[in-house]
Amino acid sequence: MVRGECHSPNYIANHHSWVYFATNPFLLLPFVFNGFKWVIPLLNLYSRTMNILLVYPQYPDSYWSFRHALRFISKKATFPPLGLITVSAMLPSTWNKKLVDMNVEALQTKDIVWADLVFISAMHIQQESVAKIIGECVKNRVKIVAGGPLFTQESGNYPQIDHFILNEAEITLPLFLKDLASGHHPHRIYKTDEYAALTLTPVPDYHLLQMKAYASMNLQVTRGCPFACDFCEITSLLGHKVRMKDTHQIINELEVLYHLNWRGQVFIVDDNFIGNKREIKNNLLPAMKEWMQNHGYPFSFNIQSSINLADDEELMTLMIETGFSSTFIGIETPEEISLEHCNKVQNQNRDLLQSVRKIQNAGFQVSAGFIVGFDSDTPSVFQRQIDFIQQSGIVSAMVGLLNAPKNTTLYQRMEVEHRLTTTSSGNNTDLSMNFIPKMNIHDLLDGYKSIIKNIYSAKPYYNRIRQFLMNYQRPTVSRRQVKFSNLVAFFKSNFIIGIVNKGQGEYWKFLIWTLRKHPGLFIDAMTFVVYGYHFRTVYGLMTRDDD
Repeated sequence: MVRGECHSPNYIANHHSWVYFATNPFLLLPFVFNGFKWVIPLLNLYSRTMNILLVYPQYPDSYWSFRHALRFISKKATFPPLGLITVSAMLPSTWNKKLVDMNVEALQTKDIVWADLVFISAMHIQQESVAKIIGECVKNRVKIVAGGPLFTQESGNYPQIDHFILNEAEITLPLFLKDLASGHHPHRIYKTDEYAALTLTPVPDYHLLQMKAYASMNLQVTRGCPFACDFCEITSLLGHKVRMKDTHQIINELEVLYHLNWRGQVFIVDDNFIGNKREIKNNLLPAMKEWMQNHGYPFSFNIQSSINLADDEELMTLMIETGFSSTFIGIETPEEISLEHCNKVQNQNRDLLQSVRKIQNAGFQVSAGFIVGFDSDTPSVFQRQIDFIQQSGIVSAMVGLLNAPKNTTLYQRMEVEHRLTTTSSGNNTDLSMNFIPKMNIHDLLDGYKSIIKNIYSAKPYYNRIRQFLMNYQRPTVSRRQVKFSNLVAFFKSNFIIGIVNKGQGEYWKFLIWTLRKHPGLFIDAMTFVVYGYHFRTVYGLMTRDDD
């Protein structure tokens, strides 16, 4: 699932779905070893034709939706639904498949009526859209097959859904297909406690996508995380052991994207890309580097990683030489006692500010997640967060209120202490919490709003971009070319941000400063300017005079 190295399902927007459920397209192979009686039903299944509609629910307007930034580059969504197109690749090739990403296009009744089965994958933040999809399917009497983080944790809340493919679909989806092929009525719930090998994962069905509608493509290399932060559900869903695809699988996926004429950003959705540092460093990256050199560097890779990336200069150099350009890191808090209480061991006993600067100096743009609402937080934490974010030059700083997702250590503790109040919304920037905090809730919310105002109002935001540009050296391997879309975005920003909206004075001062001090980073600077417009819109800061 495309989630951040730490907390809520909304940590990175995409990034999401069926744990990128996938397996060998030759589905017969796993079953031959489990009994020859499975072979004939599966052969029958492959000889049939079914119409499969894969539906990805719409995201609400949120921090990671980037909805207000996408308008500048004429894109409709940041990332495609990698989980669903991987599930699609697991289904029989004789079946007709259609993808409707509701972040790109509307779901129409004719699509539902056409389908024999509707497959849905979703995260918690997409619940509102999920309800609408279910209603339409029920109204048109089309059966629903559902999977992904939302349904794995909340299947009991959806009695209208016909079949649940839970946990990792490499294991559970073939069981459903076998029952479907045998003529028996499939079970309602398929689940497992096992973790799947990724070595049989097929290339996702990228051809189903309207690729021009997306700002970035995505792919998956690993699942699992070696750490165990108490607020994070990644290990309960995907385990501590880091499982990887083979190097040749990743190269094959790059080839597919290349031959589909994709050029530009590719987000590697792993919750911690460097979880198996030895394999990444010794095998995968050298092969990716050679492929990128041979193909003229068509992609720029973005990842999520833990802060200990800063400890390995050789690894960072190799990643930059391969075409990696940015990483998202779960910083959480500069308060050492809170890091200890939430078991964020990888962030403890280190100079977090210095670690961030080392990664930036190596050539990475660093975005990060921060949390307030820990039991050990005091009123001083709000200013400490502001100071850290501003000094670090972390432009995209996602600050959220702590929530306790199901199946986490934090959730279990809150349950024992009778502090749970509701289920998590999946959006940890919407001013909601699902437990009673130790700090007075009104003081906590006031402090949180103070952080947002003091990091995303125009003046401090542009100051933070300045700090980043001073910390950052664009790698020589980078091939950032001016495209027509960049020019269009620039003229749009001049009008929308520089004339129409509040904060225009700071905009023009920053633009002139960048042209004078860092002209070679002008495209990066203007990208951050557009991000800031989105963030201020989401946080409701556009109604205030930021000058």
